[in-house]
Amino acid sequence: MIQNDLFLRAHLGQPIERYPVWLMRQAGRILPEYRAVRSKLSGFKELVETPEFATEVSIQPVDLLGVDAAIIFSDILVIPEAMGLPYQMIENKGPWFENTIRSQAQFDLLDAQIDVADRLWYVFEALKQTKLALNGRVPLIGFAGAPWTILCYMVEGKGSKTFSESRKLLYTQPKLAHQLLERITEVTIEYLKGQLASGADALQLFDSWAGILGQEQYEEFGLSYIEKICQAFEGIPFTVFSKGAVASLAQISNLSCSTIGLDWNMSMTMARSLVKESKTLQGNLDPCALYGSSDSIIKETKNLLNSFKSPRHIVNLGHGVYPDIDPEKVKIFINTVKNYEISNI
Repeated sequence: MIQNDLFLRAHLGQPIERYPVWLMRQAGRILPEYRAVRSKLSGFKELVETPEFATEVSIQPVDLLGVDAAIIFSDILVIPEAMGLPYQMIENKGPWFENTIRSQAQFDLLDAQIDVADRLWYVFEALKQTKLALNGRVPLIGFAGAPWTILCYMVEGKGSKTFSESRKLLYTQPKLAHQLLERITEVTIEYLKGQLASGADALQLFDSWAGILGQEQYEEFGLSYIEKICQAFEGIPFTVFSKGAVASLAQISNLSCSTIGLDWNMSMTMARSLVKESKTLQGNLDPCALYGSSDSIIKETKNLLNSFKSPRHIVNLGHGVYPDIDPEKVKIFINTVKNYEISNI
């Protein structure tokens, strides 16, 4: 039994006393306590791959910020690594892959059959330990990157402003792109099933680079594979967050998931008009609003809450919390949500 199950009830459209609130990237970055743990280790990857430390930083936001859900501390790029494409996380630069997938020959070098439980044991162990340590206080969220976003990193070999190599692949070698997306999708489904078996109460799919594709391309190379994943988890609290895909909001709203995550450029009113009461919406305060004064944060948060006009909402930012935001400002945001009267909805 979970003592505070607001997050799960909101997912499923059940009655709630107040809106639940949590933050993407809450496990780390803004908290001095996270930085203290990180300083003991060689870097980000060691933290991800060490279950006891991943557990510690996953729980910190529950203890220190008072959020209504924990999210496991991990990385979306564990999937390509498990597929046979290892990466490094370069300090202040981001991920870097020594090898990329830009040809059929390179794709054929990926491991055809993998034991997800063996290769990603550390994520599953961190979930088990975190679930135990939470002791039923709040739900635990598992997550993965959406196939298109994972493809972007596997093709580019690093972060990019344009992901032009990835987009070029769609025009020059669409068959190869679909092969790679299909392989990523298969591994992701198995990975997320393992997360559920290890203690995750809900799942979220992050499509960080959805917005770099046009509407038709995103439907073919993005949403069709997300839908396959969603269908594998029908009945499970499942959020799809497609950052920047404003033009595809109508198509996103038709996915077989319980919740749609919105970035701060997406219209809450339009999204609600599309999903009616069939889905929960999550989001979508501009993260930069938390740089403002206390009064400004309270005002912006209440404006967001007043826009909902429905109990089917989970409060979050429109993207991950930025690392230089004052944790006290984050607490103001969270407490404003908690103190908001929902009875008039």
